Amino acid sequence: MGIVIVDVCDGNAITTLDIEGIIEKEFPEVAVMMNECLSFCGLCALKPYALVNGRRIHGKTPEECLDKIRVAIKEELAVYQ
Repeated sequence: MGIVIVDVCDGNAITTLDIEGIIEKEFPEVAVMMNECLSFCGLCALKPYALVNGRRIHGKTPEECLDKIRVAIKEELAVYQ
């Protein structure tokens, strides 16, 4: 099984969702790390985003971003299957 880490800035709009609970329930092999700052302040102010194994994933809405995060996680996990 692979290791996937999702980093989330706690000041970003994606935190309007229970991103940690949702992702860790759907993907038990994934760790969601809540951080004070990921140093993407310009992006953080503009749109919801997270890092999936260091790759920036963003969307226009928190829900769209979550959907894209799910896709990115599946891509990362596919490498280990």
